[in-house]
Formats: sequence, C-alpha cells, structure tokens
Amino acid sequence: MFQENNKAIYLQIAERVHDDVLSGALSPGRRLPSVREYAAAVQVNPNTVMRTYELLARDGIITNRRGIGFFLTDEAPAIIRDLRIARLMNSELPALFRRVALLGVTPDELAAAYARYLAENPAKTAPAAD
Repeated sequence: MFQENNKAIYLQIAERVHDDVLSGALSPGRRLPSVREYAAAVQVNPNTVMRTYELLARDGIITNRRGIGFFLTDEAPAIIRDLRIARLMNSELPALFRRVALLGVTPDELAAAYARYLAENPAKTAPAAD
C-alpha cells in the first residue's frame, strides 16, 4: 500500500493524515483509529503506526487522551498548513527555481504558467487570507 516513494512508511502515513485533515475528511476533535486498528487497515506493523502517532503528537496535530485514544487537535489544520508552507518555501520552491533558472524560464513565463493553472483549477485554490 505504501512505498510509492523513498520516504519512510511512517512519514507516508503522516502525509496521508495531513492530506485527510486538509481535505476535510478528518475534522478537528475527531478520534483516530487505535494504533492496532490503523495498522491492520493499512497493513503495516503497529510499531510503524505508533511512530506516526508520536510524530503527529510531537507536532501538535493529535493528542492522546489516556484510556480513550488519539484525537485530532483543534489546531491541526493550521499546524499542517504551516508545516506544508514551510516545506514548500524552504525545499520545494528552491529546487523548482534551480530547474527554472537552468532552463532559462523567465519570471514572466513562470507567472503566466501559474496564472493559467489557477484559471484552469479554481476548485483547487485556497481562499485568500484575511
């Protein structure tokens, strides 16, 4: 089920949780499956899921309520968005900009391509910040 890239499986599971939160499939306050339930559902070792849950808890995305289970925090969507923006700005964009510069793509060409993308994919764009 996993291993589609070179990322560790626990990180791929965390990315899936991030995606589910950002898409609205998982909402703040919702209880996550137990470690064993999630491990069985995605066919991985429970220790892998525990490692994922520990990472998500360390990032403030989930909290463990002893004896009850793991729950998404109210802040989860904002935390995930901030983490993804930081990764975009610090890693993904610099790599893209290196390729763009090597190919000689101008800033105007890049801006036009982005504007076309936004026009063709309006449902995929986020609302403007206040």
